[in-house]
Amino acid sequence: MPLVAVGTWLVAALAGGHLLYLWLAGGGLRRQATKVTRFPATLIFSHMAFAVTALGCWVVYLLAEDPRYAWISCAVLAVAAFLGFTMFTRWLGGGRHARGAEQRFPVVAVLLHGLAGVATFVLVLLAAALKGG
Repeated sequence: MPLVAVGTWLVAALAGGHLLYLWLAGGGLRRQATKVTRFPATLIFSHMAFAVTALGCWVVYLLAEDPRYAWISCAVLAVAAFLGFTMFTRWLGGGRHARGAEQRFPVVAVLLHGLAGVATFVLVLLAAALKGG
C-alpha cells in the first residue's frame, strides 16, 4: 500500500503540473495585480509546497520505516488537500463567464488531479494507521 500511494501521488503530481502549466500559460501570474484570477499565487504555490513536503516525508518513511514520518506526511498532506479543496471550490464557483486563467482548465485534468489526490490521502492515512505508531 505505501508504494501504491507513491503511484497515485505521481499521477496527482503530473495532473497538477499540467494544471499549473495551463495556469501560468494563461497568464495566471500576470493577472495577480488586476485581481482577475480567483487563484492567488500564494494559494497555488502553497498547495504545491505542502504536497511536495508531504511526499518528502513519505519517502523518508519508506526508507527509514519510522511511522512518525508517515503521520507527519499525513498531516502535511491534509493541509495540501485543504488548499486543493479551496481551489476546487473557487474553480467551481468561477462560472462560465469568468476571465481567469483557471477557467480554461480541462475538467478531466481537474478531476484526475483531485481524485488521485484523495486516493493518495486515503492510502497514506491507511498505511500510517496499519503500520501503527
